[in-house]
Amino acid sequence: MKKGIILIAAIAVAGIFSSCKKDYTCTCSTTSGSYTVSASTTLHDTKSNAKTACEKGTSTYSGVTVTCEIK
Repeated sequence: MKKGIILIAAIAVAGIFSSCKKDYTCTCSTTSGSYTVSASTTLHDTKSNAKTACEKGTSTYSGVTVTCEIK
């Protein structure tokens, strides 16, 4: 019985720590011809949500490519 309670508690603690909000750096690089410019911002969220929000900045328009990723 004790082992079952300890196992359930361990799973609950692991679930809490895996969904914690942390700071993630989203870096976007803009490339046009031979020029590249980078900018970064900090996102405070879960890793999954931060990755999704960061990747929304990735696009291409008229030969200019913007690539965003969590680093």
